[in-house]
Amino acid sequence: MEGWARSSLRGARRLWAPRTHVARSRTVCRRPLNLWALSGNHNSQLHQIFQESFCMNVQLNYGVLVNLPKVRNKMSLPGQPYSTWQTVDPEEMKKFRLLAHKWWDEYGEYAALHSMNDIRVPFIRDTILNMKNDHQLGSPLFSMKILDVGCGGGLLTEPLGRLGASVTGIDPLEENIWTAEQHKSFDPVLTKRIQYRTCTLEDIVEEESEKFDIVVASEVVEHVADVEKLIRCFGEVLKPAGSLFITTINKTQLSYVFGIMVAERLLGIVPPGTHDWEKFIAPEELERLLESNGFSVKAVKGMLYNPLFGSWSWIGSTSINYALHAMKASMQEQLDLKEASTEHQQAEANFRTAS
Repeated sequence: MEGWARSSLRGARRLWAPRTHVARSRTVCRRPLNLWALSGNHNSQLHQIFQESFCMNVQLNYGVLVNLPKVRNKMSLPGQPYSTWQTVDPEEMKKFRLLAHKWWDEYGEYAALHSMNDIRVPFIRDTILNMKNDHQLGSPLFSMKILDVGCGGGLLTEPLGRLGASVTGIDPLEENIWTAEQHKSFDPVLTKRIQYRTCTLEDIVEEESEKFDIVVASEVVEHVADVEKLIRCFGEVLKPAGSLFITTINKTQLSYVFGIMVAERLLGIVPPGTHDWEKFIAPEELERLLESNGFSVKAVKGMLYNPLFGSWSWIGSTSINYALHAMKASMQEQLDLKEASTEHQQAEANFRTAS
């Protein structure tokens, strides 16, 4: 069993920045790091440094040693937005706070998300390319403004930035954003294309209505407190005719067996308690919520994770994991819907008057 587990972990893969995008050497936490000379051990060294820096102690003026995340949590930042956080589940935040320093360990708890990039990034890229008349060579998402909701440590944010997009990654956990910022700093190109914020989607709605061309919520829907509220917020921040990409888990017997019993309790692919089956959502229900909030669903595709090879693939069934692409109604479509609604209300009023 032990050898099989090691084989499974070795199969996990992730997207790395091209060498031209990475400086020959960096200094992290006052330690020299030569990214080219690390060969196969560079991931483990990076992870070790992130873990040490994330948990490092700082000494306050009074000589008391405290843990850095605790200090950051008590800081009052000027202009920090406040919100009711209606879509954020406090219990989910507790779970993810414990793993905030492990996002970039590709052999750890997030190995499956690293390898998911192999299919979810091309899904987003190719869908947008098929809708655009022109694109810049080498930067197919150039000029696109993307909001990555629940970005965590930036596993999906970074590859989208490398495709030329201007990406805003948001997460309610400050520890996650801190990890994402640290990893982004290794690539000068990404520092210009990506900005991270510790905030909720509601905060973005209040500040930047209809700003984004694309909204991405990958492995987020099954962790929120109110899915319909989340979808309404998606509509608020997207431009008319903007695209929404979601990956999540279906609510079936198979998803309970494989998503919780096998993945969490038997194989330990993710920590026990990561998912709550009651929060899983069927694609039909998700489509209904989207369409009732001004979206039209364009594609739903089944996904399957192979723990033996640590890889994802597209399948015909959506019974466990699935990806979805939806589009917000265009300005003309919104006007047509409003006009049709007005006519319907007027017809009902006339009918009641005649009765």
